Amino acid sequence: MGKFTLRFRPYILEMKHVFTVASFSRTTTPIILTELEYDGVVGYGEASMPPYLGESQESVVNFLNKIDLSTFSSPFDTEEILHYINNIQEQNTAAKACIDIALHDLLGKLMEQPFYKIWGLNPNLIPPTSFTIGIDTEEIIRKKVAEAAQFKILKVKLGLDTDKMIINTIRSITDVPLCADVNQGWKNKELALEMTHWLAEHNVVFLEQPMPKEQLDDMAWLTERAPIPTIADEGCQRYGDIIRLKDVYTGINIKLMKCTGMREAKKMVELARALDMKVMLGCMTETSCAISAAAQLAPLVDWADLDGALLINNDVFDGMKISDGECRLPDRPGIGIHPLLPIHDI
Repeated sequence: MGKFTLRFRPYILEMKHVFTVASFSRTTTPIILTELEYDGVVGYGEASMPPYLGESQESVVNFLNKIDLSTFSSPFDTEEILHYINNIQEQNTAAKACIDIALHDLLGKLMEQPFYKIWGLNPNLIPPTSFTIGIDTEEIIRKKVAEAAQFKILKVKLGLDTDKMIINTIRSITDVPLCADVNQGWKNKELALEMTHWLAEHNVVFLEQPMPKEQLDDMAWLTERAPIPTIADEGCQRYGDIIRLKDVYTGINIKLMKCTGMREAKKMVELARALDMKVMLGCMTETSCAISAAAQLAPLVDWADLDGALLINNDVFDGMKISDGECRLPDRPGIGIHPLLPIHDI
């Protein structure tokens, strides 16, 4: 019978390039690094807060300060612990995810197994990860594409009046398959449909969140007519969202920071499969902690977009590696990471 100790501290991720999508640009991402200790064993977690989630370092710290794990005697009471965490306060999905990730890392270390093995998954089935090319000038796009030469699929941010320039610039350099993420940037369904046909002609294999998440009828109309699959991102946050998106999108993009972590993410995969929907596993700008946590699920999905740690200059964990565009999971217990520095020294 042990005792839980929760520690956390803020950290700022520095982007290698200005990161621009249809609605904003940024050069940093605030995160909270978390340690959950039990009987001398430490699990690591992370909350990443891009602007659209509505969370901040302050809100995550306020949430974590409300947590009291003294009533739980074992980390193996996973369902009860995460049910308690989920009910402390509504929303706060990234704050909840950092506890979920740390708990899974802790459990794997106590069982001395990687979590993908605990779930009975084969890491050789992880699809190649995409690498993200943000909205930028023609010159910078060329530079980014050159840097991404190892990747077998690229994810391209669209949603402004530069969409065709971006695709044409990439196509002048490489013919690798593309996935396009519009981040709700298209408002007119007829023009969106026209673009889907143009993108399909340029080997874009699927389209992520083309229209505002509120325009469900327009999205269903577009999905029915589009020559390529449509994937809900901002439009699908948690498990309870999936049922109403059947026939509105072809599939969903699951991110740990949106859905409160690994436990709910796995349940979302299972429900989406039951509904015959495609599944993409994505990420925010994150360290190798959250990326490695998501990668434990990656053998279950159709598409992986797990490049978040490659977009930053100051990762503080060693974890999942990407080689020739393929995700390589370390054979370490838990989520497979170790800190490059003690968290309290960062």
